[in-house]
Amino acid sequence: MAYIGLISDTHCVFDSPLKEFLAPVDEIWHAGDFGNIETVDAISAFKPLKGVYGNCDDTVIRSCQPEYRIMDVEGMRILMIHIGGYPGRYSRRSLQLIEQFNPDIFICGHSHILKVMNDKKRVMLDINPGAAGIQGFHLVRTALRFVIEKGNIRDMEVGQWERKYYDK
Repeated sequence: MAYIGLISDTHCVFDSPLKEFLAPVDEIWHAGDFGNIETVDAISAFKPLKGVYGNCDDTVIRSCQPEYRIMDVEGMRILMIHIGGYPGRYSRRSLQLIEQFNPDIFICGHSHILKVMNDKKRVMLDINPGAAGIQGFHLVRTALRFVIEKGNIRDMEVGQWERKYYDK
């Protein structure tokens, strides 16, 4: 069993609401736009981290986080990239990777919009955790946590906070 916390678009924010929500998970997955290396380090010091870089991340972050990540977890193949899209509107790069790796779960960030939906054509779950930081147009900060076990994803929970609330 793997208990996963999923965040994206922190843009330099890893504060107590996120830490409280992510405290019970085994590891944190970050779908890009960390904001700075201090945020990468803070998350890594808190829990094991698997991330990808985002379009706003600098060369320091790009040197320690890949463009995309393929993970096999509890019988499920996961593809994570920052700019991804959703069923019927995938980015060109994401579509190439989806066709190459045939994931069960596709994870992306970038849009700042929480979205969990099935891609029926590809028999794949598409997940975007929204934005956990305070930079951007979104009205609420969001994060996800869920369990992956024996080829299934279950017990998905949403963490949600007002964007104006920020506690270092």
